[in-house]
Amino acid sequence: MTIAETFEALQSRFKPEGAAGLNKTFQFNITGEDAGVYAAKIENQTCQLIKGGVEKPDVTFTIKDTDLIALIGGQLDAMNAFMAGKVKVAGDMMLAMRLQGLFDFGR
Repeated sequence: MTIAETFEALQSRFKPEGAAGLNKTFQFNITGEDAGVYAAKIENQTCQLIKGGVEKPDVTFTIKDTDLIALIGGQLDAMNAFMAGKVKVAGDMMLAMRLQGLFDFGR
């Protein structure tokens, strides 16, 4: 699965009930062979995916392509990935912690 396909799948895994009152943008800086930048703009309990990212995200995750695919597929736990240094977070750390409640990561 490519990063583009992974982000398309992410859209279908969005949980609007977890986004009540949330109007924020999560950015993903992907490293590795399938590198790229994507953003998930959460607004009015909807999720818009933006290839290329945005200028001023509320929180930015930097993660290797293979780790992101494993995370979204449910083979890698987000907290364990962060603690192991596989995910770097810049910006609002409390907001970053809400990410798992916004998407079904294939568990």
